[in-house]
Amino acid sequence: MSKNVVLIGFMGTGKTTIGKIIAQKINYDFIDTDRYIEEKFNISIKGIFESYGEEYFRELEKRAIEEISSREFSVISTGGGVILNNDNIINLKEKGIIFLLNGSVETIVNNLSNSRNKRPLLSENNWTEKLVCLLEKRKNMYISSADYIIDINDKSLNMLAQEIINHFN
Repeated sequence: MSKNVVLIGFMGTGKTTIGKIIAQKINYDFIDTDRYIEEKFNISIKGIFESYGEEYFRELEKRAIEEISSREFSVISTGGGVILNNDNIINLKEKGIIFLLNGSVETIVNNLSNSRNKRPLLSENNWTEKLVCLLEKRKNMYISSADYIIDINDKSLNMLAQEIINHFN
């Protein structure tokens, strides 16, 4: 059995971008769980949140993780809230090594400043305060779920991808 590379972390830590680089470098499939959900259910994540709420989205996410985590030779980029359901982590660890992309609030705010309107949990005016609260609430869950913690601050995408590949090998 070949292990998967699983990327977890808060939104804006570069999971999708870094995941694509890693997949290309080690010749694995790349799966973004949010894109998987959007394609499977033919609705945007934002649309799911707006029409059905977060709880419904988390149920779809759980079903998607069950399907995706059974694969091999994959780099899996997860949504920021994947750690909210421990079953997700158990499923992902079965065939995967979990890497937490961990960044400072400043790095995350900077990374999200151009895309926050696409992010259902940050669509309000006081989004930085909400981000800090969410990050604080999830921090310990991220850390306890990870096999490796990768600090993303002040590193290039290629540097981060290579660091993860080195640990993975």
